[in-house]
Amino acid sequence: MPELDRDTARDWIERWDRQQEEGLPDREDRFTALIDAVEEGTGRPDPLVLDVGCGPGSLAVRLLARLPRATVIGIDADPVSMTLGRAAYADVPGLRFADLDLRTPGWSAGLGLDRAPDAAVSTTALHWLPEPDLRALYAELAAVLRPGGLLLDGDHFTLNASQTPVLAALDLALRQREDRRRFPGGHPENWHDWWKAVAADPVLAPHVAERDRRRVDAGHHGGTQSAQLATHVEALRTAGFTEVGTLWQRGDNRLLCGVLPPA
Repeated sequence: MPELDRDTARDWIERWDRQQEEGLPDREDRFTALIDAVEEGTGRPDPLVLDVGCGPGSLAVRLLARLPRATVIGIDADPVSMTLGRAAYADVPGLRFADLDLRTPGWSAGLGLDRAPDAAVSTTALHWLPEPDLRALYAELAAVLRPGGLLLDGDHFTLNASQTPVLAALDLALRQREDRRRFPGGHPENWHDWWKAVAADPVLAPHVAERDRRRVDAGHHGGTQSAQLATHVEALRTAGFTEVGTLWQRGDNRLLCGVLPPA
């Protein structure tokens, strides 16, 4: 299989970041808020952070640029993301990637941790998990993180249409209206377009085939219980996070935080 060089991998990640920002213009602001929370909430200059559903490492490298003494473990089962991240950021101190499936109970045993992590972070990733897997993930994180540890998840969290139908409809309508104002001619490249381009690349195509074999994206993007704010809040509380709330928000784009009780 042909090797992927660093510059090509970084070009693909740059293109990934651009299409992500097409649907999430406040992405960098959310990254900044999340890293602020890690820096303030862990209370140490060298936190151990789990980047859950890390993709190609966009959040991880931003976090390490701000906190160069941190250690970040990027966790994902997507072979395309893992290939891009490892090729692009092999020279970034403090960063390593773990090819683990978050849907598999006990996945954290494969991390080889020498101490309890201070925080787990995620952005625009956990909504694809079916609700039972999401609940199991939060329970496993609660068992792995240190006492007082943080869970920080940035995503589009929708309202429950069966409980608050008017608010849920307005929430969606405002997001759609803002998108049309920002992009009146449509988006030049969206999530699906990016994946089509990757699949056409002869170096990355075998990794796309492996991704399909693993069923990494098994039809769970959007429209599920795991996209709802109430699902995440209730699942975090059930897992043992005693404080749960929104730290930052613009529309349905939220940074949700869960805090474990201290020792």
